[in-house]
Order: sequence, then structure tokens, then C-alpha cells
Amino acid sequence: MKNRTRFLTAILAVLVFIALLFVPLPQRIALDTRIVTVASIQRSPTVVFGYVTTPAHWPAWHPSSLAVSGSVDHPLDLGEQVTEEFRVAGRRGRVVWTVAEREPPGKWSIEGTIDGRPAGTVTYSLTLTESGTRFEREFTYRAPSLWFAIFNWLVLRARIQSESDTAVSQLKGLLEASPQQ
Repeated sequence: MKNRTRFLTAILAVLVFIALLFVPLPQRIALDTRIVTVASIQRSPTVVFGYVTTPAHWPAWHPSSLAVSGSVDHPLDLGEQVTEEFRVAGRRGRVVWTVAEREPPGKWSIEGTIDGRPAGTVTYSLTLTESGTRFEREFTYRAPSLWFAIFNWLVLRARIQSESDTAVSQLKGLLEASPQQ
């Protein structure tokens, strides 16, 4: 009888632990991830800013951006929204981005939602340099559960960093290959 009680207690403990992995984390517990990628682009900040803030260009340089819809043909202004079809770390989905900050040509930030839930923030910071622009792309997202935090730490973060590195490298290549403006 003692062994059966221990066995049932162990099973119950494992089930409780598994259930806790999927419980939404409180907002006050900050399990944020920052993916930062930087490149020196031999174009002016104005040219780079205009290009990266125009959603129609995103699929050309960001491998995770499959398609965009809505206001895509111009640099987005504060409050404007665009919908993006994406594949990030093998996961497909649709995100609605809203411009949260716009200070041309130095800073631009969008906040994403997926099915009404926060999905992350992308911020572009551009600084004038002797050779053109120091471009920094930062993607910040929060772990909604302990399970996601563990999976992010083990698998996702590295894949997202790699995709972001590829994106910024491709952006640099595209802009530097285009005629000077």
C-alpha cells in the first residue's frame, strides 16, 4: 500500500508540474527575449529608414516575412497598421503590426499582436556614420508560459537570432547593391 501511495503521489506531482508549465505567466514576471542585429550600411539613414519602414519591402530582405497586406506602399506613420504573414523558426502565422514610435530617420518601432495577444516589438535604430548608417534591429518578445520560456531557451532563440542575422545581412546587400540615391 505504501508503494502505491508513493507512486500515485509521484504521478500527481508530475502532472501538477506539467500543468504549471502551461499556466500563463503573470505580467510582473519578465521573461523577455531580446534579439539584436547590427549592420553598417553604406547608405544614408534617410534612405535606409524609408526602405525598412515600407512594409512592401519586408519580404525582399527578411526571410521570415512571407507577405504583407494593408498600408504597405509607403513608410508607415505613427498608429498605422499592417498585417504580415510570417514563418519564424518554422512556425507560420499572421501578425498585425502597429507603429508605436516614429522619429525619422533615427528610430521606428512597431508592436505586434497575434489573435489579439501581444507578440513582440521590433525597433529599428539608425545612426549616421562616416560611411553611411549604423542600423540596429531589435526584436523583443515575452514568454507567455514557463513551457515557452524553456522551449525558447533551448530552441527558438537561436533560430530567431539566425533569421534576424540573415535578414539584416540581406538588407545591407540589397541597399548597397542599389544605385545611390
